[in-house]
Amino acid sequence: MKHLSLLFLSFLLSWGSLKSQERLVSRDFVFAMKKATDIMLNDVTSPVAASRYYAYISLASYEVISRYDSVHYPSMSGIVNKFTGIQLDRSRLQQTDQGLAAVLTVFKAAEKLLPSGYMMRKEIDSLQLLWSKTSTAKQLYENTNNIVVAAVAQMVSYARADGFTKLSNMPRYTPKTGDAFWQPTPPAFMSALEPHWNKLRPFFMDSAQQFVPARPVVYSKAKNSSYYKLLKEVYDMGNNQTKEQALIASFWDCNPFAVQQIGHVEFGLKKISPGGHWMGITGIACIQSGLSLFQTAAVHALVAITLADAFIACWDEKYRSNRIRPETVIHRLIDPRWKPLLQTPPFPEYLSGHSVCSNAAASMLTRIFGDGFAFTDDTEVEFGLPSRQFSSFNLAAEEAAISRLYGGIHFRDAIELGKWQGRKVGNLAVKKFQHQLTLLKASN
Repeated sequence: MKHLSLLFLSFLLSWGSLKSQERLVSRDFVFAMKKATDIMLNDVTSPVAASRYYAYISLASYEVISRYDSVHYPSMSGIVNKFTGIQLDRSRLQQTDQGLAAVLTVFKAAEKLLPSGYMMRKEIDSLQLLWSKTSTAKQLYENTNNIVVAAVAQMVSYARADGFTKLSNMPRYTPKTGDAFWQPTPPAFMSALEPHWNKLRPFFMDSAQQFVPARPVVYSKAKNSSYYKLLKEVYDMGNNQTKEQALIASFWDCNPFAVQQIGHVEFGLKKISPGGHWMGITGIACIQSGLSLFQTAAVHALVAITLADAFIACWDEKYRSNRIRPETVIHRLIDPRWKPLLQTPPFPEYLSGHSVCSNAAASMLTRIFGDGFAFTDDTEVEFGLPSRQFSSFNLAAEEAAISRLYGGIHFRDAIELGKWQGRKVGNLAVKKFQHQLTLLKASN
């Protein structure tokens, strides 16, 4: 991913000699999504909020390309809940650049939806400058911009009706009393993150409760209990993990809320969200496969929407079971000085969000690219971590899931049942968008 800026620049420099329909390619779309990720990184966007933004941004771009080619990219209206599509004047589309429209929609949607969306102005201005060499090019940009603005306005209107704007006015969450329930964890002891996320409108699930997992292992202080065995596994792993296990845990950390404490000073560590990591993998797969820009936009939309509903389902369970984190119980029952390798994020333990979202995304990506798709994941290189190689998306998801045990922040049953829920959400997405997936394959 670190090379995308240079690659994008090389394409920009060559635009003047290329035909209109060839100006923008798959890499440029991936770059645009990466710029949205960078803004979310700047904003310290939560994992759940990031998944929502990715979904609306990529859905907006997909619906724009659907207006150009509805045969291969049919609208998701009628499948995405309460979505009636985007209405654009088809006669005006003939006077626009379709590649520019797909990429500019990402920039414009991010500008409108993200808290620091104004940071996208630099990219938007750069695109406009490239289309300012001739009066014909200027008119082409203006025409394209007009349809993009109209499309983004409709998507923003749709997004505002999902319940997100009401969350901040809901009652403040108060942790439950009792040994088995979640409590804020060190070092920052942050308040619970988005306890009402399950009230958002899902994209394709019937409700947030569509895939409720089995109940977690019951809390117990008894050393011969199933719960204590889970607890001891986390503790022993933290004390005896290998270098490879530690590297895996760090690679999949993806905690936007990590805080480093030096003396009396605390400061945040910028990290990508779990959804951002899988969107990075999505971009890698699209480029490696040589997909067209339109195909790349479609794949991103399908994965992003899958991730968004995976987080809604997961957060519904987190605040239903409200389970305590291993760190808190280990301090209480085993070792008050023990620290997990990874910093515990500020929300209940069950289910593992990484397990859910990773397996949901892997299910969709496997349907698109196949089960034996090998790739190198360099998404975390910019954060100082080496790239990792995987022979399939499912194996990457398996590693992401077990990384939470290696990191000391999840019990094994939360990981295993999280994988179950993620696959359920992912398989439902594949079923719901079967028509789009079939046509996507046909357009290759």
